[in-house]
Amino acid sequence: MQTEDKIPVVSPAWSPKDNGEGLHFSDGRRKVDYVLVFHQRRHISVRSHASTSVSHDRLSIVSNGNFPPSLGSEGKGGGESVSIGEVFMELDSGGGNEAAEPADMHLIRQEFEANLLEAGLEIERDREVKAHGLSFTRLHAPWPVLCREAEFLKIKVPTKTRYELKEEGAFSSSVSSLWRKLKQPFQPKVPHQDHGATKFLTHCFSRDKLHLYNITSKETFFDNATRGRIVYEILRRTICARSCQTIGVTTLIAKGVYDAAFPLHDGDYNASGHPEERNDRQVLHEEWARYSAFYKYQPIDLVRKYFGEKIGLYFAWLGVYTQLLVPASIVGIIVFGYGVATVDTNIPSLEMCDERFNFTMCPLCDGACDFWQLSTACGTARASHLFDNPATVFFAIFMSLWAVLFLEHWKRRQISLSFSWDLTGIEEDEEHPRPKYETVLLQKRQRKQQKKKKKKKKNQPVKQEDGTVTEKDRWRRQLLSAVAAGRPAAIDKLTWKDRLTGYCINVSSILFMFGLTFSAVFGVIVYRITVSALMAMSPDPETKSNVRVTVTATAVIINLVVILILDEIYGAVAVWLTELEIPKTETNFEERLVLKAFLLKFMNAYAPIFYVAFFKGRFAGRPGRYVYVFNDYRMEECAPGGCLIELCIQLSIIMLGKQLIQNNIFEIGIPKLKKLVRTLKDKGGAEKEAEEERPPQQWNLDYALAPFEGLTPEYMEMIIQFGFVSLFVASFPLAPLFALLNNVIEIRLDAKKFVTELRRPVAARAKDIGIWYNILSGMGKFSVIINAFVISFTSDFIPRLVYQYMYSHTGTMHGFIDHTLSYFNVSNFKPGTAPHNSHHGDVTVCRYKDYREPPWSADAYQFSKQYWCVLAARLAFVILFQNLVMFLSLLVAWVIPDIPKTIVEQLKREKKLLVDVFLREEKDKFHLIQSLFAKDAPFPLPGRYSTLPQCPTQSLAGDSGAGGPRARCRAASFGSSSRNENSRHTAV
Repeated sequence: MQTEDKIPVVSPAWSPKDNGEGLHFSDGRRKVDYVLVFHQRRHISVRSHASTSVSHDRLSIVSNGNFPPSLGSEGKGGGESVSIGEVFMELDSGGGNEAAEPADMHLIRQEFEANLLEAGLEIERDREVKAHGLSFTRLHAPWPVLCREAEFLKIKVPTKTRYELKEEGAFSSSVSSLWRKLKQPFQPKVPHQDHGATKFLTHCFSRDKLHLYNITSKETFFDNATRGRIVYEILRRTICARSCQTIGVTTLIAKGVYDAAFPLHDGDYNASGHPEERNDRQVLHEEWARYSAFYKYQPIDLVRKYFGEKIGLYFAWLGVYTQLLVPASIVGIIVFGYGVATVDTNIPSLEMCDERFNFTMCPLCDGACDFWQLSTACGTARASHLFDNPATVFFAIFMSLWAVLFLEHWKRRQISLSFSWDLTGIEEDEEHPRPKYETVLLQKRQRKQQKKKKKKKKNQPVKQEDGTVTEKDRWRRQLLSAVAAGRPAAIDKLTWKDRLTGYCINVSSILFMFGLTFSAVFGVIVYRITVSALMAMSPDPETKSNVRVTVTATAVIINLVVILILDEIYGAVAVWLTELEIPKTETNFEERLVLKAFLLKFMNAYAPIFYVAFFKGRFAGRPGRYVYVFNDYRMEECAPGGCLIELCIQLSIIMLGKQLIQNNIFEIGIPKLKKLVRTLKDKGGAEKEAEEERPPQQWNLDYALAPFEGLTPEYMEMIIQFGFVSLFVASFPLAPLFALLNNVIEIRLDAKKFVTELRRPVAARAKDIGIWYNILSGMGKFSVIINAFVISFTSDFIPRLVYQYMYSHTGTMHGFIDHTLSYFNVSNFKPGTAPHNSHHGDVTVCRYKDYREPPWSADAYQFSKQYWCVLAARLAFVILFQNLVMFLSLLVAWVIPDIPKTIVEQLKREKKLLVDVFLREEKDKFHLIQSLFAKDAPFPLPGRYSTLPQCPTQSLAGDSGAGGPRARCRAASFGSSSRNENSRHTAV
């Protein structure tokens, strides 16, 4: 029995066989399943009766039941009987060392590791002889512990039974084989990957049924990811009750007891030697995490095996999303090609470019700006037609249906993966509270206990009893009596009152962030207005001619920079706000964090685009009555060709800029910079340790990697991109193409990061992608409304239709430009707003884009009848578009079932096969028991062995003449086998 202040340590010599990889204990046999890291800040006094040669060993093994018998017996005695090789680690309780670690850290680690030993784990650690430096505690789970925890966690494992996945006909079989041959060049070269039509029947692990499982080797039956997950579950629930009243290694890391805890990678990722000898990490690096493998499918099964289901589902979702971007990109290119092909035959743009029409337009600013000819905006008009043409409406409908198809396809793919990965029917793992939640809850309990003590002292003076009953004992008695009475003795959870302050700060902070986003957008608007006015006053004619292009480009770049800066700020703020809410579990924390981060980043990324799409030019006013900002600057108007071309420029620059900068600088540059800083920082320590000539072990290499911080940033980046692809795709048909090109790189970039730059995460189970699916579904529905309004109000599609079918005398688009321009009498300019130095002679009337009555009308400058006709048509189109797309979306969702028919059939077949396997097992048990009893009792009396299944036999012990009554055969229960039979089958 280990005490709190002494942990037995065995010090074997360093085994050279493990120098190559560092994946095993020093004996070269037991795997390192998990590593705990802490900084050694104090000398550990080591009392050893060993010789001086033993003290120079670098390794110490804390073992669980692996001491020699003499060592264990002698260790229990006095200090004189300790044998050579046994070392006791004691806490140095002396003071005087300013850099010393607090003594309670040693106590907590000692108690925690002692409890790990009690849970069955085996421990090995370095014996640190330095005052400062890293110390690694390595954990190994032996076979009995793996079996116990696998049964507790209900881990599904393969049985010995294989079955055909599907029976194909001759035609379908030939088609499948042909399809496999066509896909062969794109398949990753993953050894031992089973792509056949057979599958092992799986069942939740049970120690009573080891003979049913396909156990070829106890060392490899549970893969490294599963072993790491099992050890993490033990670490997660191990309690430190006496030293710090906490539970789990995550709390200890938060308290600073340990610096990190992680499972090891499978060795170096650089492949060497024969391809068949590569470990899983090397295979992933060669076939998945290289840019040269961009054309290959992802080895999703191997990703899941190495990193767990949660990360496997992310990469599977990213792969499905990227694959479905291919048809969207093709259709987008066709739509863009249609715009390019018809630009020279488009009548409105030809009319706008024709100088013979001589449309004299009103000034773009007050005073300094002159009248201008509409034909000077010819380039803008032609560019606008590339994105604003009849094919755009078709593309918007297509992309709305594409979003539904994507979600339906992913649901089917997710269910197929759940079947092949044996995730069907798994239960949610019980989660322990987060460290912050435990800390706040403990503080609340302590405050309540202190109030009770003060109240008790005030009302009932405590009578001191000499050496018999202490205050602590009295408190325990009260606690036990309260529990016995059925009353809660302690506070079990935090209420909304405890979180009220956090909620108030959350609401006010989010509102402040929204205000900050709108302020940034408004600031860019003011920049555009002021710079436009200043450039219009320039005497340089070239500057004047490039006002709109220069202002639009620089404003969009400023928007992009602001978005990138605020993106990083909002990410940190979302984490801080979520911490203030004190969520109980990591799942609750992640869901709340995702909602806040998505809300803030959605507003940040799309606010400038929403402004250009729906607000720019709507509130500018008209000549003679413009709307002003700060009483001096006119609100900006849309370009003569419409706002859609500006929306396209805004969307394309922000989308491409976010992808290029965030991918290349944030995801590649910053991690490499951090790694360089970390390398330079550790260089001095490495030079000091160079003389030890000890090769770096895998735990040293993995600790130097960046910690895994969750999938939220990866999902968030793709969700924002999905918004660019779906929400405003009517204005930029090439958005799916650029998203596709980005994602081809993104998959390999993320793969390289996971394989080479991050510590190995714990293999977490997950049935789906969680809250992200709901966000995707909501954005898909929202995109229908946004695209309907973009086509109706931002583009000129509806005004062109109204003109062609209601106002055109020839039924064509001839005269459309003249129809959309209203008249203004220049004598109605306000004083000081007319052009100071006009070069256009005596202009009496100028034109501006709007549907208003002419100045000679009785209702001068009021909205005309055409305006109300166009507005009614816009609203009617919005309603028609939404209902049509929603109907088609529901039709698509109804036609495509969520669960593939083959999966339903296979699940039924698996259940039937599983029942057959267990019935066969019980039948074999029954025959074995029957034969055993037949030897001892030739004529068993009916009912004598009531706990055993009875079955009629023709003859027992060769006596066919026995005429006893025939017993009815009864199937034995799965768990009703005798202890002897179980021991026969489950001998480990």
